[in-house]
Amino acid sequence: MPTDEAGGQGTRPVLGTPDDFAPRPARPARLAGYIVIALIVAVIAGGWGYVMLRANGNPSVSADVITFDASAADSAAITFTVHKPADRAAMCRIQALDTQHLEVGSREVDIPKGRSDLEFTERLRTSSQATAVHVDYCDLV
Repeated sequence: MPTDEAGGQGTRPVLGTPDDFAPRPARPARLAGYIVIALIVAVIAGGWGYVMLRANGNPSVSADVITFDASAADSAAITFTVHKPADRAAMCRIQALDTQHLEVGSREVDIPKGRSDLEFTERLRTSSQATAVHVDYCDLV
């Protein structure tokens, strides 16, 4: 252990012993601080969840492609289903792409209200040979 050589008094710790320091003051309870922090975190998490839900985190319209045919040089066909609330109309955009993923044709399809699950077969004209056809998006109207 290091000693204080200047005093020549034997072995004594350089920084002192625990008895050399004043006792610590009693700390107030920290539970209230933890509760306040927990409430702030809960409010922020709830607000973020609400923002994500309103930003189409829970979409109400979806489309699934069943088949597509892009064998013709000037047109393409697609069969797809739309899932939406029965009391709302929707609009879906279908898109044909070439080998470089460039759009060679597109069209908007109106989805009437009345049924929640509908199947459509649509043909769209293309400016050149398409290699893929898909539903770009669907929105409630």
